[in-house]
Amino acid sequence: MKPHLRTTVETLLERGESQREIERRTGVDRKTIRRLARAAKSPTPATGSGEQEAQNPPPWPPGPAGPEAVEPGMAGSSAAPSGVSAGSAPAVSACEEHRKWIEAQVRLGRNAVSIYQDLVETKSFTHRYGSVKRFVRRLRARDPERFDVLEFLPGEEAQVDFGLGALTLRPNGSSYKRPWLFVMTLKYSGKSFRTTVWKADQETWARLHEQAFHALGGCPRYVVLDNLKQGVARPDLYEPELNPLYAALLTHYGVVADPCRIQDPNRKGTVENAIQHTQTTALKGKRYEAIEAQNAWLAHWEERWAAPRIHGRKKRQVMEMYHEEKDHLQPLPITRFRFFKQGIRTVDDAGLVQVEGSYYAALPAPVHSEVTVRIYDREIEILDGAGQFVRRHEKASRKGTFTLESGDRLFNPSRETARLLAKAQRIGPHTAAFAQELFARLGRPGQRALYGLTNLARTYTRNEIEAACGRLAAGHCFSYAALKRVLERAAGPESEDSDPLTQCGPTIRPVAEYQTFWQSHARTQELPHAHVDPRA
Repeated sequence: MKPHLRTTVETLLERGESQREIERRTGVDRKTIRRLARAAKSPTPATGSGEQEAQNPPPWPPGPAGPEAVEPGMAGSSAAPSGVSAGSAPAVSACEEHRKWIEAQVRLGRNAVSIYQDLVETKSFTHRYGSVKRFVRRLRARDPERFDVLEFLPGEEAQVDFGLGALTLRPNGSSYKRPWLFVMTLKYSGKSFRTTVWKADQETWARLHEQAFHALGGCPRYVVLDNLKQGVARPDLYEPELNPLYAALLTHYGVVADPCRIQDPNRKGTVENAIQHTQTTALKGKRYEAIEAQNAWLAHWEERWAAPRIHGRKKRQVMEMYHEEKDHLQPLPITRFRFFKQGIRTVDDAGLVQVEGSYYAALPAPVHSEVTVRIYDREIEILDGAGQFVRRHEKASRKGTFTLESGDRLFNPSRETARLLAKAQRIGPHTAAFAQELFARLGRPGQRALYGLTNLARTYTRNEIEAACGRLAAGHCFSYAALKRVLERAAGPESEDSDPLTQCGPTIRPVAEYQTFWQSHARTQELPHAHVDPRA
């Protein structure tokens, strides 16, 4: 080792710097630094100054031009850096007399350059910038960050994350690539579910959770994830927004998502360690010809090696703790989750939304409003802007199909006929039969007569309309005008004083006379040459 580098290492050791920090600054291996540290602590035989200087010659000439391996201005000492030994006093920085002022400037966020310039301008500082830089660096040194040990009850929490698996041949056989490695780890026991997939979209992320729940035999109460886009649509410290499909799946299984704070992966250190353990132990240096082979190996490795291992901190077997935790997991629901694709659609002028080339009624959602559409395997579900259920339709088998019930349609002649006949049916059976016959005789133009017939209910009672329709139907008279006249006469003021209908009276001949007349007329037709007195 060169003398100046050895002197630098010894000086840093005397200042109390860690061996790792000295290695970072100087590039000297820690084994060498450790040997120098042991040598500095052991007593050394005294030697003359000439011999000491001969063994350790100064690497640079003394004076202001030389680099400051040891801080200048050492309380009246002019010893060179090579003169520093294990028993000498530690070097004193030239900035020590200005410590309070420099500390105040560091708290203001100022850098070493600006502090050095002000020292020269206002404090008559005559030393070099390097002294100020090293002094400020020591003031800004932070203590190592402390971390809490997160403990959870059995079945309370699981942690999930994506990593990269081993090199695997792509499905098209073009090249080898690392697939996505999905890991879910139970916090209490450390039991994990591992698998690899080629796609890492939202639906795959949700399906992997369902596979993990079934593989672990139950559901935790909470699942901790970071803010990856497959799970969190909008990261937020207080109210993060989950992706709709992922949120619906967790609701189905009774699990609550707990995303980490942004740039805080230490919250899910358990699954981070599980991914690293999988990559460095199970998959390191391996290559697979198919992703199924990699997943089969991961399942075998989990059962053969990972689950039976002794947990490093808890000093217990992972499988043993998993058997304790399994009884505390939430039971799986009876049915699996129905996966869907979700999108936003705008209701058109006809009250329809277009989904995959087909059209579905979205009423009572307002026209031109935006609705949420969930596309299942065989169904279409429509939600309003607030996420409330609106309609559900069977998925169309071909494009261009319109799924629109009669109640959702506007005026149409053929549909209006059925509506008017149904309205007549509500008045009574005679009115319904009268309306059917009226439409059968007049055809579609008879819709106007049907309008008039059904609107008579605004003026007359149902019983009155029923009686009038029955009388006209008995006489085979099917006319809206005749029906209206009958109702008007029945309701007119003269109808109260008029005589009731009768078969005989002062002005009406008996029926027997009419019968005799027609019989004599018939005999006359049979005897054309006979003379019959018509007055007989």
